[in-house]
Amino acid sequence: MVGPLIAADGRESRRPAPHSDIFLIGATGLGVTNAVQTYFWGGLSLHPDRLDPSVARTVLDVGIYWGPVLTGQTMPMLAPVTLLALRGEAGLPIWLGGLGLITFIEQAFETVTIFGWPGFFEPGGAMNNLLGAPLVIVWLMVFAIWGGLRGRIETLHDR
Repeated sequence: MVGPLIAADGRESRRPAPHSDIFLIGATGLGVTNAVQTYFWGGLSLHPDRLDPSVARTVLDVGIYWGPVLTGQTMPMLAPVTLLALRGEAGLPIWLGGLGLITFIEQAFETVTIFGWPGFFEPGGAMNNLLGAPLVIVWLMVFAIWGGLRGRIETLHDR
């Protein structure tokens, strides 16, 4: 999940305010959310032989809400880039906006996982892990790769 932070690093000048600020807030939140989640997983694995099953279940139940919380972090990253791309602004390609729109709509629907319904919509369930996560990861990778290639091309033109 380093991609959003790489994309945010030094790219603010290429995206107008407040778009760059909103993206940076989302990227920072995503990094913090991932760090906090590792505390839950790390804590559970620290002393497994002395871990009470009921305590483990409670800590894991809290950790399961990582997916719904990530949804709240990815949407501020998706929205400004998608909006700019669909408007043809900031040099962003429209296809990136199309992919971002699909991903944003899925993430908006995914917010229902916070309520904890059983099955596909449960927190940390299939909607979070099998649908939303791959879509966001693909969008982040495509955005980071496109931004990196664009930066290389601009650097070559500047020489």
